[in-house]
Amino acid sequence: MNDVFSIKEAIHKIEHFCAYQERCHQEVVQKLRTMKMDSEEIDTIMVHLISDNFLNEERFACSFARGKHRIKHWGKIRIVNELKSKKITQTLINIALKEIAPEEYATTFHTLAERHWESVRETNLMKKRKKFCDYLLRRGFESNLVFEKVKELEILKEE
Repeated sequence: MNDVFSIKEAIHKIEHFCAYQERCHQEVVQKLRTMKMDSEEIDTIMVHLISDNFLNEERFACSFARGKHRIKHWGKIRIVNELKSKKITQTLINIALKEIAPEEYATTFHTLAERHWESVRETNLMKKRKKFCDYLLRRGFESNLVFEKVKELEILKEE
């Protein structure tokens, strides 16, 4: 494999990289740096990718939010933090979060919460509550939802 790429070779390689799955600008720039491209070449290639619609941050953000929620069952907080770490603007993050229907979000949350509550094998109620809350908070669900759910599940257990 050659270490130095011409701009044409780099464009061809990076088009395949972007066509394979949605990418954010940061990932593409990072990939181009590993290909030892300089700043001017990177700028030229980025302009080409954006103008030919290989790269679109709004499309990336929406796809990311939908996928992480449906497949990995992440909450909105985790999705927002991950998008911010990829240097996506707040405007695009807000658009991406609208991709998750409120009913779907609630259903995912309740299903995940009930499944995890049943799976925690802890006799001490305080430890069980902590494990349950930590798990859902790590997944990125809002603390008010988590704490309401734990109260609801504890009441159901008592009955």
